[in-house]
Amino acid sequence: MADGAQDVELLLRCGERLDLQVAEGGTLCDLLMARLLRVRNKRGKLVALRPNLAQREYARRARRRNLVLKARQLGITTYIAARFFLQTITRPGTLTVQVAHDQRSAEEIFRIVHRFLENLPEALRQGALETSRANIRQIVFPRLDSEYRVETAADPSAGRGLTIQNLHGSEVARWPRDAAATLASLRAAVVPDGEIVLESTANGASGCFYEEWQNADLTGYTRHFLPWWYEPVYLVQEARVDDLSEEEQQLMKAHGLSQEQIAFRRLKLAEFRQRAAEEYAESAEKCFLASSECLFDLERVQRRLSELGAPAELRDNGCLEVLLPPQAGRRYVIGVDPAGGGTEGDFACAQVVELQTGMQCAELRGHFGPQEFAGRLARLAREYNQALVAVERNNHGHAVLAHLQLGENYLHLFEQGGQPGWLTTSVSRPRMLSGLEAALANSPGLFLGRRLLDECRTFVRREDGSGAAASGAHDDCVMAMAIALAAREESAGRWEREATVAAMER
Repeated sequence: MADGAQDVELLLRCGERLDLQVAEGGTLCDLLMARLLRVRNKRGKLVALRPNLAQREYARRARRRNLVLKARQLGITTYIAARFFLQTITRPGTLTVQVAHDQRSAEEIFRIVHRFLENLPEALRQGALETSRANIRQIVFPRLDSEYRVETAADPSAGRGLTIQNLHGSEVARWPRDAAATLASLRAAVVPDGEIVLESTANGASGCFYEEWQNADLTGYTRHFLPWWYEPVYLVQEARVDDLSEEEQQLMKAHGLSQEQIAFRRLKLAEFRQRAAEEYAESAEKCFLASSECLFDLERVQRRLSELGAPAELRDNGCLEVLLPPQAGRRYVIGVDPAGGGTEGDFACAQVVELQTGMQCAELRGHFGPQEFAGRLARLAREYNQALVAVERNNHGHAVLAHLQLGENYLHLFEQGGQPGWLTTSVSRPRMLSGLEAALANSPGLFLGRRLLDECRTFVRREDGSGAAASGAHDDCVMAMAIALAAREESAGRWEREATVAAMER
């Protein structure tokens, strides 16, 4: 090449053909990786980037919108960086942004990208790919009007004011702060025909990445699941294993695993215990659920979710789910978990259960202020035969109770110690949750609401033994149901005594 202009022209021609198949199972992009890009292998040696099995499998199915759930250290971050780097230097006007979950990871990604640049042919680096800026956050190629950036998800301004062609979110399941808001801001900056890759190892059955994975069919993202056996070094050399379990036999048969790989699996199970399924993923379901110890029986919750049909009726844009309509002569209890009413944060929720059986009959959930919530509660309670309403009186509950009594003139309220409302304390909360846990374990058929059961899946046991929603998840439906069942238990005996007295008086 005679000068920088010719180099630019050659790069542009390559950019137009990156996805062209040039060899069996390979594209021009893969060919350029092997010829131009250098990486450090697991032994620390500088070698050509030749896609491994996991990288090839990702490339084979990659589309414009991609979700990658993977085992650890399969090289996916490096491969995506390589793809986007080649697009950045062969397609003028390209802005690539990679977003890491913390500063250390961002610096490591940038070292990978700098290594690509530093090991390019000198003629390119001094010509078409001469940089005007190459610091710890960005590389700018003025001749191409292209730029490569690495950001962290902890930066609330990441992506703002930019027009992005390539976006890579790395370890999205571990993004700090409000990960969903950060991702929404970044996605809004991507051009319609841009490429987005969101990848991560699992971090519990909740949070931004989990929700993205669950909703991929609705959002049009392509799911890529990459298990640990895609990495060829994950084995114990010359190992032989005896007494194969049924699970091990099934894995070997289904995926062609060797005894050396099964020996590696046993080693990692011993080292990581319950987190092995997260770090060394074998299935999407197992690795998501491995990260947290669910307070409820996950197997029963999952089975019940698979059995559910559609609600009998949806009202108010889905805020109210009528699961079983009210029946004449039946008595009902409504457990209420209030909230502040903002459009973000916790939901206000009410669960209607039938007094005699404890069957879930309706669920009201939304971002309601105290006055609006009280109005909706009064209408729901009157519809369900003047139901007994048990409002958690902690925090916002006092305002809801006041609006029920004074504004709605609804007085059939659960009382404790002569005061209306249910008081959740450090003593009553574990007892309430134990009651719900027992009901789910022994009578899962009582529960008909998908939102409630979804929350049960992400309600985990904390280090101190208490239960709470996992990071990024909600527990409003769970707490409202726990209140409903606890109030039902306390009220059942009271109503029986009242009925007995009334019969005797007659």
